[in-house]
Amino acid sequence: SSRAPLSAQLRDGLATRIERGRLAPGERLPPVRELAAELDLAPNTVARAYRELEGAGLVLGRGRHGTFVTERLPERPGEADAHLDAAASAFARRARQLGVGRRDALRAVRRALGPGP
Repeated sequence: SSRAPLSAQLRDGLATRIERGRLAPGERLPPVRELAAELDLAPNTVARAYRELEGAGLVLGRGRHGTFVTERLPERPGEADAHLDAAASAFARRARQLGVGRRDALRAVRRALGPGP
């Protein structure tokens, strides 16, 4: 029912589960083919969602060993910026999908950040 690509819907759903702690740090995600079969999706759709989650720093792919929820935030300089950029891009994409204008989207970010410098 959503106009968003299936890979984006899956990515967003998994990201929400990770951010809310429903998928714990260190937890292994289902193998691509297994999740694709379970959800009746093409394996490439699941693989793309996993790659995007990895790009956002939420999961780490370990080849044949699987894909795991990251244990902690990155410590390398500049890596936090990359994660923030990925999160901001995902937020902007979602705001556009919902038809939210720039002013309202920025207002939502300010509310989420709360008071402070």
